[in-house]
Amino acid sequence: MTSAEGSDAPSGSSVEIRGVTLREVRSVIPAGCYVRSRRRAIALLAFDVALYGIAIVGVLRSPPLAALGFGVLAGFAVAFLFVWGHDACHGALFESRHLSEVLGTAAMLPSLQMYRLWAFGHNKVHHGFTSLSSVDWICRPMSPDEYGAASLWRRLVYRLERHPATCGLHYLLRVWWPGMVTFRPDPRARRTRGFRLSQLGMLFYLSTFSIVTYRTGGWVAVVAAVVLPFVVFTYLIAFFVYLHHTHPDIPFFGKRSEWSATVGQLCCSTVVRCSRPVEWLTHNIFVHTPHHVDSRIPFYNLHEAHQGLQRTYGHLITQYRFRWSTVRSIFARCQLYDFDRHTWHTFAQQRRSVDRVQSRSAITRR
Repeated sequence: MTSAEGSDAPSGSSVEIRGVTLREVRSVIPAGCYVRSRRRAIALLAFDVALYGIAIVGVLRSPPLAALGFGVLAGFAVAFLFVWGHDACHGALFESRHLSEVLGTAAMLPSLQMYRLWAFGHNKVHHGFTSLSSVDWICRPMSPDEYGAASLWRRLVYRLERHPATCGLHYLLRVWWPGMVTFRPDPRARRTRGFRLSQLGMLFYLSTFSIVTYRTGGWVAVVAAVVLPFVVFTYLIAFFVYLHHTHPDIPFFGKRSEWSATVGQLCCSTVVRCSRPVEWLTHNIFVHTPHHVDSRIPFYNLHEAHQGLQRTYGHLITQYRFRWSTVRSIFARCQLYDFDRHTWHTFAQQRRSVDRVQSRSAITRR
């Protein structure tokens, strides 16, 4: 599947690989893709840290307008750091879980993310049940009926979440705030203490960094070094994740009986090819299907893993080259999803459907 044309999600993909296990899919990935390089991982982390450091120094030493420009740059650097930390959180970069957590936590703090809470919501829930919408809430679309029954306020927020300019709201409202900031685990859960420590660590970092930037450069510095990078990061991560799991050819599932781990990991994520500099800076985050098939693969080996998958399962992988026209088309067409028929619908189509029903009702009452 390679195009953004068509509004129907593939009905045959889940049937075609129903009897194929995820282990069988992983077997076509070359063994070399699992080889870790500590030196390479540390070098790439050092680059991200240096870029972030340059941006923050620029914020603190520049006049207000230039400081805001450096704040945007810091937001991009924060996103790159987060992607690195995301891989560490999967255990893809180091054999040592302790080293992964220490460096992964440090890489995630500038984006105000909480390592252990991210590991729980992302690694366990999202990767464990990708596109099974009764469990995985990431980029879950509303059905036409759900949208029709929603309040005007809920519809407005949902429309903003599904728009390319304001999609950052999805991550802010569906992931960061409920899944990290206000998340309250079951007191009986073993991870409760770790979750609390992650929340307190982020709060300490945010408070300390905000105070330092305020004393150095006043409120402009706080906005440019703390607030603006978080806003830019939130938008970027939401945009990335939307393109990872939303496309006219990608299905969502409401019933567990229709879903399988193989379908979720192989058929419900994308490979979006970008320029080499963009792929390098974003740590190959857009080469997403092999990452979902096996999250233990380091990001610098994802291209090779994709080639291995492509040879056997390429016809089941949704892939395309990044173009803004394609992105706009995806956002315009993937707005509402019929989980029973596995078809995408637009807001305009839903409105016309409601109008037809209302017209028929009016005629009947006559």
